Amino acid sequence: MPKDQGTLVMALATGPVTIRLRPDLAPGHVARIKELAGEGFYDGVVFHRVIDGFMAQGGDPGGTGSGGSPKPNLKAEFSKAPHRRGACSMARTSNPDSANSQFFICLKDSNFLDGQYTVWGEVTEGMEHVDALPKGEPPREPGKIISMRVGDA
Repeated sequence: MPKDQGTLVMALATGPVTIRLRPDLAPGHVARIKELAGEGFYDGVVFHRVIDGFMAQGGDPGGTGSGGSPKPNLKAEFSKAPHRRGACSMARTSNPDSANSQFFICLKDSNFLDGQYTVWGEVTEGMEHVDALPKGEPPREPGKIISMRVGDA
């Protein structure tokens, strides 16, 4: 049976998280996330910044929040998609075209981010597992992505 190319499954210690990809909003960012997930890039990477009532950020292989993949940065694909609870969006520096591999998942509606960050997906199942990630900037014992794969892999 072929994999569902429209979803990601992220395994956390607390349980699986299913993310519906939104190539209609951000085709370049979705392609990058799928590429990195397929390469196993995110496996073992921590959530280095988890702010209770706001968001959980990960995707830096060094775990500090200052790194990314060796691939070139992405051009922003901002949209009118809201940063509501469960939205998956790319982290970046003050340069709009600096997203690379880091992303965040909104723990609460955060509409003040709308139009300033690229939404590329949304959690459809397992948000309680994202909520259970250890909090902190950085957390004392950060939660990590055990694996992240396209489809039901």
